[in-house]
Amino acid sequence: MVKPLVAGNWKMNGSRIFAEELVGGVLADLSRSVCADIALCPPSIYLPQVCQILTSGNNSIVRLGAQNVGAQDEGAYTGEISPGMLAEFDCHYVLVGHSERRALFGETNQQIADKFQAVQRHKMVPILCIGESLEQREAGITFEVLAEQLAPLFQLPDEVWKQAVIAYEPVWAIGTGKTATPEQAQEVHSWLRDTLRGQVNEIADNVQLLYGGSVKPDNAKLLFAQQDINGFLVGGASLNLQDFLAICRVAD
Repeated sequence: MVKPLVAGNWKMNGSRIFAEELVGGVLADLSRSVCADIALCPPSIYLPQVCQILTSGNNSIVRLGAQNVGAQDEGAYTGEISPGMLAEFDCHYVLVGHSERRALFGETNQQIADKFQAVQRHKMVPILCIGESLEQREAGITFEVLAEQLAPLFQLPDEVWKQAVIAYEPVWAIGTGKTATPEQAQEVHSWLRDTLRGQVNEIADNVQLLYGGSVKPDNAKLLFAQQDINGFLVGGASLNLQDFLAICRVAD
């Protein structure tokens, strides 16, 4: 059985006070042993603060994640943050290929594959985000779009999937309040699992497959009940302590 993972993506939200209160609240509530992996992905400027909070107590439950990374290890790349810098702050996960990075900043599938490799070079786990737009879904080309997004990753050695996560986030459900039905989500996750099996054989069954896209406490249970959904990448609900904790309890 694949261990569940719930990752909270704060996006460009938060403050020093917010980070202290939310992270402290998560740790206080999840101080007991839990069966799910939990990750928090704050904006990069708050990574040192969240790292300090997570490491100051007896925390073995919540891990730190970053929302983005540069593909290069160092150099004249003003404004970028290298994977080595993230590793220094005990980042365990790094989001790569989020739809907002693709749409707003023009990141290509190959650039995302380069970031994926950069994260793994520094012993961190990439959470690869893939998903289709509403127009693409209505045109019936969801699987073609996802296959194209995955293609550069399948050129890499099979071993990269031993330390990787895939998050399926239909673009039409991100921040819109719309959520894929459990059946729609499972259809894609089942396709993902089968596609991985065709590429990397037995490794495929151990890859965590997450759903993201307006995940809330009231829809998480039905989504998580699906066979190939191993957890969630949570956006807006990760900014509300009680909502995020409720979703973590579903996966637990």
